[in-house]
Amino acid sequence: MAENVTRVTEFILMGFQLQADLQLGLFFIFLAFYVITMGGNLGMILLIQSDPRLHTPMYFFLSHLSFLDICYSSVIVPQLLETLGSHKMVITYEHCAIQFFFFTLYASTECFLLAVMAYDRYVAVCNPLLYAMAMTPQTRLGLVAAAYSGAMVNTVVRTGCTFSISFCKSNQVDFFFCDLPPLLKLACSETKSREQVIFLFAFLVITTSISVILISYLFIIWAILKIRTAGAKAKTFSTCASHMIAVALFFGTLIFMYLKSNMGKSLWEDKIVSVFYTVVIPMLNPMIYSLRNKEVKEALKKAFKRMKISQGE
Repeated sequence: MAENVTRVTEFILMGFQLQADLQLGLFFIFLAFYVITMGGNLGMILLIQSDPRLHTPMYFFLSHLSFLDICYSSVIVPQLLETLGSHKMVITYEHCAIQFFFFTLYASTECFLLAVMAYDRYVAVCNPLLYAMAMTPQTRLGLVAAAYSGAMVNTVVRTGCTFSISFCKSNQVDFFFCDLPPLLKLACSETKSREQVIFLFAFLVITTSISVILISYLFIIWAILKIRTAGAKAKTFSTCASHMIAVALFFGTLIFMYLKSNMGKSLWEDKIVSVFYTVVIPMLNPMIYSLRNKEVKEALKKAFKRMKISQGE
């Protein structure tokens, strides 16, 4: 019963705890990254909506990926900037739980959406004649809805388990947002059973998504190997290259954060990896898909031409 005597009602996010000049430098770097993230992903969504050539299943899913990158970056980065500006930030218990919920929701949905995009590439490469029939507008919406639904289950379980723990050791979170590892360090009640449930669901989300991606790409590689000409092989592979890079970046960091043993891994390493997948990856995704995609580059050229014509008038 003593657990509830000093129940935490607010947390202090300690951030990076660096010298003032370094914190100021990081503030402007992360601010620039966030502006690029918002501009790149909003631009990608608008480009896909405005160009009829991009009204295909692949770009439909890509627009949702851009939306998710905007959302989960916006859940974290504005607060990160405030923490860097003030060296630490007070956040209420409820605000911490809300941030935890939405960050988990968007990150989990991105896991499933990347798996959906791999399946889309499998159908396009291995069954091109049936692609239009297989990926109808209703099917696309159903796949996106399934991604959000699966993510919601994980989010409710993860948030419920985390915030049913009693926090009373301290209210100082040695991190720049409310994430699982630093919150668990503040627990003064039993956490083992909850941690097992949390990591079980995280394991299921990641392994299910990765399994779909790996199986899809095994079939894609097999189909590419059957193509006789080198040029045709390269062209087919290029349609998947951007997605493969995005998958490697996103899942690589998640696996490091949540499935790697805590032995030998410091909280400082967690901070660096968390910056990578909350700040850097959302900025890189539109660049990856635009720089390596001929259709997107052509749509961009067309959009710039329209802008020049409208300015000339």
